[in-house]
Amino acid sequence: MRINLKRTIVALAAIAILGTGSVFASPPAPSHESPAYLSGRASTLLAQIQAEGAGLRRNAGTLGTFASNPQYSWQSHADYLDRVKSHINAVGERTAELQRIQHAVLPWQQQAITEVTSHATQVAASTQAAILYLSENKRWLFVSEYRDHLTTIADSSADMKQTVDKFLEYEKAQQKFQQLQNELELAGD
Repeated sequence: MRINLKRTIVALAAIAILGTGSVFASPPAPSHESPAYLSGRASTLLAQIQAEGAGLRRNAGTLGTFASNPQYSWQSHADYLDRVKSHINAVGERTAELQRIQHAVLPWQQQAITEVTSHATQVAASTQAAILYLSENKRWLFVSEYRDHLTTIADSSADMKQTVDKFLEYEKAQQKFQQLQNELELAGD
């Protein structure tokens, strides 16, 4: 009888621990709607935009040189415009997600979202305008209207990349500050 009583007590204790969770269990993972999760997601998306921005800036910079150099064919223009379009579409997907979560992220991230979206919008609008112009005017690649679009694409792409870089550097500096602060508090105890 004693063995059965011990088994019953052990079984009840196991059920109680499993049912309520162990005191040694790890804390619950952040929900997909928690501010901590959304802030982390925003940082991840900004880092993805930073990576995509490197290719965008490179291809947009090449397009910018086309604005002052008439030796390139319309096919070269079309190729680089297509590359820029691909990059800016990828950035657009990420900025759309950032805008959906903007209300729940840190203030610096909200500012980053606003600024990056503004630059991306300029790149997208100028890219679309340049593509439309090129499709209708393959022979007139040195017209100021078209050259202005190419210059805007290059400048706004560089501005967007630089903006993302600065905000992510700010985040790293904040993290380093927090780490040092924690270390100093530990040393003071």
